[in-house]
Amino acid sequence: MKFKYVHNNINVTNLDQSIKFYKEALGLEIKNDKPAEDGSFRLVFMGNDENPSEIELTWLRDKEGAYNLGDNEIHFAFVVDDFDAAYELHQKLGVICYENKDMGLYFIADPDGYWTEIIPTR
Repeated sequence: MKFKYVHNNINVTNLDQSIKFYKEALGLEIKNDKPAEDGSFRLVFMGNDENPSEIELTWLRDKEGAYNLGDNEIHFAFVVDDFDAAYELHQKLGVICYENKDMGLYFIADPDGYWTEIIPTR
């Protein structure tokens, strides 16, 4: 028996803002878009050619208010080949939320507050 990891889901409050963030900040593109027939939800899968897995953005029509992310200890992690250029882009976008200079990495936050760790190629 073999298992293959294919995606991770996060729920988002503004799908357009989230799609824009993941395109601009991480270079992800929409791979699949599945709206419910009744309009009650929409699933958008984002990824790129570098990653076999995708991020599933779930938007729920009837959701009110922000999602409770708890202590927000769960995060994505991306390795980048040009760390300095990524850092400059993320600074320009204003999305850096935490830096750990001793470890040589930083985190960015999406519009709903989900964190993504940015790691240089080592």
